[in-house]
Amino acid sequence: VQLVESGGGLVQPGGSLRLSCAASGFTFSNYGMSWYRQAPGKERELVAYISSAGSSTNYVESVKGRFTISRDNVKNTMYLQMNSLKPEDTAVYSCSWKNYWGKGTLVTVSS
Repeated sequence: VQLVESGGGLVQPGGSLRLSCAASGFTFSNYGMSWYRQAPGKERELVAYISSAGSSTNYVESVKGRFTISRDNVKNTMYLQMNSLKPEDTAVYSCSWKNYWGKGTLVTVSS
């Protein structure tokens, strides 16, 4: 199993980024997937979840209305569109399937 995140970087407050998670080694289309984040000095938190077909999504309250999780089951890739970014969104963002994790991609929101 491999989960590889990309798309992180430095962005100003109010800006946008789109993260990607490329999955391999399992039947991606059969399973729900999640995005997590861990800010410096804080515990990891679940940011968003998407069902196997993409028909159901859930978000942590702090990102509702700003982040959108989606997936492409042909490309075996999951996405996280992040808009109206705030400094408190600064974290390492990782995708997860069962007990597997990617290495993460760093998102820094700063002016």
